[in-house]
Amino acid sequence: MAITALQSAASALSALNTALDVTANNLANVNTTGFKASRANFQDLLYIEKSPPGAENASGDQAPTGLYVGLGTKVSGTQVNFTTGNPQTTSQPLDVMIDGLGFFRVSVQPELGTGVAYTRAGNFALNRDRQMVLASDQGRRVDPPIEIPENAVSVKIDADGRVLVTSPGSVEPTEVGRFEIANFVNPAGLKQVGENLFVETVASGPPIAGNPAEENRGQLRQGILESSNVDPTTELITLIRTQRAFEMNSQTIRAADDTLREVAQLRR
Repeated sequence: MAITALQSAASALSALNTALDVTANNLANVNTTGFKASRANFQDLLYIEKSPPGAENASGDQAPTGLYVGLGTKVSGTQVNFTTGNPQTTSQPLDVMIDGLGFFRVSVQPELGTGVAYTRAGNFALNRDRQMVLASDQGRRVDPPIEIPENAVSVKIDADGRVLVTSPGSVEPTEVGRFEIANFVNPAGLKQVGENLFVETVASGPPIAGNPAEENRGQLRQGILESSNVDPTTELITLIRTQRAFEMNSQTIRAADDTLREVAQLRR
């Protein structure tokens, strides 16, 4: 009866509400450095089998199709899009972009996993100990630590991750540290924990860390930031489609409700 239609439409409203939340978060982070857009993946639910394909009738003929009624939909998961965002030139010496695959490594509290998190945001600054940290409210320190001397005149970050500083009176720059970046077999399996950070999971596999520009890892570009890869046009189209689908399923609930009301008012 129409009860199945009510359940199916209700499952759609719940799933669409989740999809709307994902789209809203994407649009909210359209200007977030290194942000990666997500999408909601849908899947259908179980089916009621009223008649199997190939069932024989009284004459011995087989039905070419079966009779199935679905029970709705759900969001099976959210999938992160790790395509590289557009480069944004800042000319700031501590702004760094990974041109290609890989994530920066930063230190986090042990309860987040291994004590190391991964990010594509390269907007770095110096803390009071003159160590390079993410320019965020938590100031996550680069792992392994990179310390810039107080008397440094200039800072240069090579494509291969070496951090070179020039001191007063010196001709040749001195290497004070080196960035390590990490790849994952399945980056879509990383866990999002906020602050533009990801942590490894069983699904992502262990990090494959090493120097930039080696073994399929991207190279670094100084003075450039990676913009959010959110496409506002695509997100707005998704928003409109979600809204229209929500309206149609709301209409389905009204139709099913009207049908049930008619059945309840039947008289002998």
